[in-house]
Amino acid sequence: MALLCRNLLRSIATPLFRPNYQLTCIVARAFSTSQTACADFDPELKAKGIFGKKGPQKWLKYNDIVYPARKEGEPARPAEITHMRTNVKYSPDNMAYIATMIRGMSIDEALKQLSFHKKKGAHVISEVLLEAQEMAVRDHNVEFKSNLWVESSHATKGIVIKGVRRHAKRRFGEVRYKFCHYFVRLREGRPPKHYLPPPMTGYEKMEEYIREQRARRIAFSL
Repeated sequence: MALLCRNLLRSIATPLFRPNYQLTCIVARAFSTSQTACADFDPELKAKGIFGKKGPQKWLKYNDIVYPARKEGEPARPAEITHMRTNVKYSPDNMAYIATMIRGMSIDEALKQLSFHKKKGAHVISEVLLEAQEMAVRDHNVEFKSNLWVESSHATKGIVIKGVRRHAKRRFGEVRYKFCHYFVRLREGRPPKHYLPPPMTGYEKMEEYIREQRARRIAFSL
């Protein structure tokens, strides 16, 4: 009798713990991240308003600043143009390398250097620079569009969309789709000779070494 009851309970409970392959396939298909399944989703267009996050907007307010008039005899203030592009479907780490490369370059030299890069980020930055160059002539009274240089260029982290990727043996893993924001500021005039501090000469290194040695403090001294 006990053996009969045990077999009966086993026959009832076995279907409950048996893997449902049909349900597994449906769930896996819903979380698929293949190119075919995601063909109807365009992150470049939908990310601008996805989850209500359109990206930072304060950077463009620098264009609205009105400086006081210069006094007679003072040099004219160079024009500054700020521009940006938000929610670019690209890694912020990869974008930062390209954004850092063009700092301190003239606008023509920056566009020339970006034309040799095959990465997507270089193409995006080139488009932003051309838009900022057009804004400088149209809205900021810049006479020559080539008389500009990249004063600031950086990228920041945007939204991150988390997804699910199918693994073997009915397992799954997390996949992250990263977006970034790119910011640039152009300034009128010629680029500086040294954007970063210039390298020290041998005489300057010697003076710094002597200054450090004289600034030493002997422990337990008078």
